[in-house]
Amino acid sequence: VQLQASGGGLVQPGGSLRLSCAVSGRTIVNYAMGWFRQAPGKEREFVAAISRRGGTTDYADSMKGRFTISRDNAKNTVYLQMSSLKPEDTAVYYCALPSRTYTGIYYQKGDYHYWGQGTLVTVSS
Repeated sequence: VQLQASGGGLVQPGGSLRLSCAVSGRTIVNYAMGWFRQAPGKEREFVAAISRRGGTTDYADSMKGRFTISRDNAKNTVYLQMSSLKPEDTAVYYCALPSRTYTGIYYQKGDYHYWGQGTLVTVSS
C-alpha cells in the first residue's frame, strides 16, 4: 500500500492550497482517511478526517472553517483544501490510512497504519 501526497508549496498568508493523496495497493472505499501535519520541532498532530463514504468529517479546532477534507473513492484519492492560510500552518502534511474498516473516523495517529511521505506547506510572505 502506498500513499502519495502532493500539492504542497509556498503560499502567502491568506492564500489557498489543495493537497491530494493518491492511494495505490488498496481501495479506500471501506476506510476512513485522515490528514496530519508536523511542524519543525513539534509532534505530528491531527488535521482532519473523513469517513469511508464521506458523510462524516471533522477537523482540529484551529482548522475548522478554513480546511475542507473530501474524497473521491472512484479515484482512490483524498483531498485537503486549505484556505486563509497562516504562517502557523507551515508544516509537512501527511495523509494516512487505517488498517481497520470503520464507519466513523479516527483521530489518533495510532489508529492509522499507512502513511504518505508528506508534502511541505510553507506559509510565508
